[in-house]
Amino acid sequence: MYAVIQTGGKQYRVSEGDTLKVEKLAAEEGSSIELPEVLLVADGSDVKVGTPYLDGGKVTATVQAHGRGKKVKIIKFRRRKHHLKRQGHRQWFTELKITGITAG
Repeated sequence: MYAVIQTGGKQYRVSEGDTLKVEKLAAEEGSSIELPEVLLVADGSDVKVGTPYLDGGKVTATVQAHGRGKKVKIIKFRRRKHHLKRQGHRQWFTELKITGITAG
């Protein structure tokens, strides 16, 4: 059984027991959260698709940790103009462990 969920403007394919990193969520470490924006739930050949979200579908997850990703380096360079700009960015994330999928 798997589901396609949407969080943080991105879509993820998840199954029970999966661990994934999503955009930072406002939740305490160790707490349980529900992700109600379920787009699709598939159980073998039985596939339920929402328009755009599935009514009654939800995915429950446990917050494992919060952290910051690897540094992304941004370089802006203009040739022959004596211009070079460097910048770095580390994105915040929340690590989730999927505990249950409900099709509704």
